[in-house]
Amino acid sequence: MSDVTPTGTSTTPTLADVVVIAAAEAFRGDGEIFASGMGTIQTLAARTARSTFEPDLLVSDGEAFFVGNELPIGGTDKVIEGWIPFRSVFDTVWGGRRHVMMGASQIDRFGNTNIAIIGSFSKPKAQLLGVRGGPGNTISHATSFFIPKHTTKVFVPKVDMVSGLGYDSVAGLSETARRHHRLPRVVTNLAVLDFETPDHSMRLVSVHPGVSVADVQEATGFDLVIPADVPVSRAPTAEEQIVIDRLDPRGLRHREVS
Repeated sequence: MSDVTPTGTSTTPTLADVVVIAAAEAFRGDGEIFASGMGTIQTLAARTARSTFEPDLLVSDGEAFFVGNELPIGGTDKVIEGWIPFRSVFDTVWGGRRHVMMGASQIDRFGNTNIAIIGSFSKPKAQLLGVRGGPGNTISHATSFFIPKHTTKVFVPKVDMVSGLGYDSVAGLSETARRHHRLPRVVTNLAVLDFETPDHSMRLVSVHPGVSVADVQEATGFDLVIPADVPVSRAPTAEEQIVIDRLDPRGLRHREVS
């Protein structure tokens, strides 16, 4: 791949850099809402978007405050611009003024996700996190996903348990109940995907450098919607690369994808 200095500063874009900017693009056009990331790449993506092309985003320190400055991953020198304790997050969630990027242990063709169990509900093979905030997030506001290893074990025809609601799961709900439901992007170590198709079936948006369309389809347990022309995911601009390096000075993003 590309060269990285001991401090994590990239000399040329790496796969992790491409993934971060692809994940940041999920927040483009969101405006003044709470951009929340559940994990290193996700948090870095939200902060990169705010520091570059989406300056009105609100980002937090992951504890109890909105921050007004560039806060590196793991940094503590923050400019506080608002209070967002855990109990206040729910007011933001229910009002639809949030876009969260989560992970998923399983995801299917229509965006249903599972972070609860592997196997049947009555006799699971493995217990995972539990549904946690998946149902409330996916029904209440925009929810994107970062999946570090794109395989057929993750991209499955049908999830073992629905923790986060996909487009088919909300189709029968009232317009009021699904008015904020939106799954903008799925970013993986291989590609970028979305659900911008007539039936909201998963579509291949771009492949990362060195990855083929066939590679992505082979790693997916169902047929993707594949346009005639699938571009290569873009690298960060020079300005964006500087921001990514500044926000992740220890290069933690490089541990997330390979």
